[in-house]
Parts: sequence; structure tokens; C-alpha cells
Amino acid sequence: MKIVLAIDIGTTSTKTLAVDADGNIHGSHSIGYPLHTPSPGYAEQDPDVIYEAVLDGVAAVMKNGGWTAADIRCVAFSSANHSLILVDGEGAPLTPSITWADQRSAVQAERLLSDGTGLAVYSRTGTPIHPMSPLVKLIWMREERPELFHAAQHFIGIKEYVLNKLFGVIVMDYSLASATGMFNLKTLSWDAEALQLAGVHEEQLPQLVPTTHRIEGLLSEPSKRMGLDANTSFIVGAQDGVLANLGIGAVEEGVMAVTIGTSGAVRTAVQRPTFDPEGRLFCYALTESYWIVGGPSNNGAIVAQWISERLYPGKPLEEVLPLAAASPAGANGLLFLPLLSGERAPFWDAQAKGVMFGLTLAHTETDMLRAALEGVMFQIAAIISLMKQAGEKPKEIRASGGFARSALWCQMLADMLGVPVSVPDSVESSGLGAAQLGLYAMEDCSGPLLRWNQLKGTRYEPDLSNYEKYEALLPFYLNLYDRLKEPMRDIAKLQPASNR
Repeated sequence: MKIVLAIDIGTTSTKTLAVDADGNIHGSHSIGYPLHTPSPGYAEQDPDVIYEAVLDGVAAVMKNGGWTAADIRCVAFSSANHSLILVDGEGAPLTPSITWADQRSAVQAERLLSDGTGLAVYSRTGTPIHPMSPLVKLIWMREERPELFHAAQHFIGIKEYVLNKLFGVIVMDYSLASATGMFNLKTLSWDAEALQLAGVHEEQLPQLVPTTHRIEGLLSEPSKRMGLDANTSFIVGAQDGVLANLGIGAVEEGVMAVTIGTSGAVRTAVQRPTFDPEGRLFCYALTESYWIVGGPSNNGAIVAQWISERLYPGKPLEEVLPLAAASPAGANGLLFLPLLSGERAPFWDAQAKGVMFGLTLAHTETDMLRAALEGVMFQIAAIISLMKQAGEKPKEIRASGGFARSALWCQMLADMLGVPVSVPDSVESSGLGAAQLGLYAMEDCSGPLLRWNQLKGTRYEPDLSNYEKYEALLPFYLNLYDRLKEPMRDIAKLQPASNR
């Protein structure tokens, strides 16, 4: 039996899976690592800690499964988006890995949006202008840390850093490149105008390759550490978001993927690059035939954890979530804007704040809990409303991420959208997507891309009476943000920098 090793480099951990040709997972190993916030707005990680997690994760899966190098068909990667690392000529890091959650370049993002430059860049690259974007991070670095910026030989992300340590090459797949804000979706090349804005030259960026690109020639030390042969085929893979769609079979028309972990996202597959006129939706590459359109939210399960700790201190989150069922749909007229970490889609407002609206003496803890959970779902519904405007109407939702373990939250999503929500048996969507892409690449892209639909699992049908309530509340919810947008900015001036 041949095995694909899928390495999923995430924000909180790297998980390695051993997957057979039928999509069965025969082993997994996860290694966590911290997110460092040395100053307000900063969100960084140590790239070498993540590299070590890759080596140790593969070694653990190989050892625990009793696999040898001869058992491995290929190794395929999935990776989180939007990271940026400055490296010298030897590939040594000059900075930590600056993650998607880093907000330090908010001023630069505001400037690009205010003068129309940002929308023009978006119309070619498909990456909304936001501090998450490596383009905006590079502008900040050039303006605020010029000595460090000019000392850098290359500007790369975390997966590129790992691949360079493994093979001594600097390559970036189209999928991760399309999330940098500097990749032209029509020409599949670096965008000259975006590079000029960033102040970088093409030779300072990675060589661009398809997501199915194969690399061999593993260096000696990582080869020994992982227990793999030097000639083991590595598929560069793609970003975790687009691979999550593939992993749960959401590459068919009308099937959308909703992933909610710490943050959240909605994605659907299209046959050609698609853009939002106002630059509010992303468009990222999966393969030359599939593009993924959607929007990310900063505020997912982190909101549930926050409200749980404050209303029910000391109680595990999995015990708290079901308590929200005591409150009806609409939380007895209580709305919660869950914008605790600023927000990306649909508002793209780094200064957005959380709001509990309509609170009275009659409201209970369960009303507040339900309002918070519904607020996360309202953000998902708002993103989908933008996608509907672009002609992408959902007929089914495939759910993944930690929220998919909560029956109440999944039912709430079905009720909110008025369409069925399916939860596959396995929640390892990005890893399974990477495994499928790896097999597809090993067959020279002649076999099927989607191999395992993951249709087994739980299906939640919408309660139409609840759907009517939510449909009436959504415009009110969105109007509430619009009316409070400026006061949110005003209150930020009165808050300590650590709270902004």
C-alpha cells in the first residue's frame, strides 16, 4: 500500500497525515507552536520552530505507522496564507514569519484604499487590500524598517522557507502567490505595478510554479530526520483554504465550503477568475482549471471562546455551546457584532469593534451566548450575500473546522442560509485536499482532481421558520455596522494601544 504524506502548515500547528489512495487516514501527528505578539498589532512566529515541526511531524507519522521510504508515493503541502519572511542570501531569516493576523500595516492599507490604488491592484491580483496582504506588509517594511528591508535578498512565506530548507530552492505555487497581492491572475506572473508599489524586484521573489509542481533531491539532513529517500517526490501543493474546498468536495457548482476555526472563511470554486467590483472578495488559484472565490472572517471560534470564558468561566467550550439552544433564533431581539479582532470580509475594516446591541434587563446569559454564535454566522451570511451578487448561489454548504463539531452551530448555519449543511466524517479538509492534489500531480494531472467527495457524515436541513427570522435580521445587522463604523474608529482613540 502506497501512502501520501500530507503536511498542513497552519497558524497554530503543523499536522501531518498519512493517506492512502482511497482517502483513508492511517496516521496523523500534530505539533503546536506559539503566536508571538511583541507589540500591539504584531502577530509573528519563529520560522525555524515551524520547520522543525515539519521534520518531526513526518518522522513521527513514519515511525508510528511503521512506514519506510519505499511506502511513500509522494509528500504534498498545504499552508496558511499571507505570511512574510525577509531572508538573506543564504536563506537565513532576517525577520520572524509575519502572519496573516498581523495588523501593523493598517495605515498603509488605508492609504491604498483611499486613493483608489488598492482597487486597481485588486482588479488584477484578486487579493483585497488589507494588513494581512504581503504587498501591504512590504510597503510597511520599506517605510518603517528601511535598513532591514534593503538588507533582504528575498521576500518569501513560511512554506517557501520550509521548501528552501528541504531542497535549497525558492519556489512559490500559484495558489499562495495569488494571496500575496502581487500575482496577476490573468498572466500567472508577478504583477509589475504591484511590485513597484512594494518596492521589490521580481528576482527577489520566489520562482512561480503550478500547485502540481514536483520537486526531488531532498537534502541529506532533512532526509535522515524524516526517514525519506532523497528522490522522494514532493508536490509543492497550495494554500490551506483552496485545499479545504478540494478536501470536502466543494469544487462543484453551487457547493460552498464554510470553514471556521479561530477565524473563518467561505469559498466556492469557479472556472475562471472572478472579481468583486468593490474588492471585497478574494480570488485564489487552485489549478489552471479551478479558481476559488470567497471571503475570510477574522472572527470565528475565537468569539465563542471569548464569550464562553466571560459568561461561564472555568467551563469547557464544548459544554457551553449547547446552552445557547435555550434561547430562540434571534436571541430574543439581541444582536452581537462579533468584530473583536477587526474584520476582513465583508467589511475589510481593521478598526471594527464588537457590539452587543439591544441588551435589556430581560436578556439572559443564554441570549448573549446565542447572539454571539449567531453573530459569527451573520458574518458568514454577509460574505455569501456578496457571492450571490457575483452570481454564485449556494445549494449546499460543506462545513469544516472546529465549529463543525457543534450540532447547534451547524444547524444555526443551515437555518441562517436556508440550505443544507453537510459535515464530512473527517474534518482534516486541507490535509485531504493536499493528498488529492499530490496524487493528481503524480499522475501528470491526467487523473481526477476530486477523488473523495467525503459525502458521508451528518447533514443538517434548514428550519424554514428560523430562516425567515434570520433573513429579516441580516439587513438590520449589516445596517448596524454601517451606522456604527465611524463611532468604532472614535472609540479606538480612547482605548489603550494593546486593545486596538
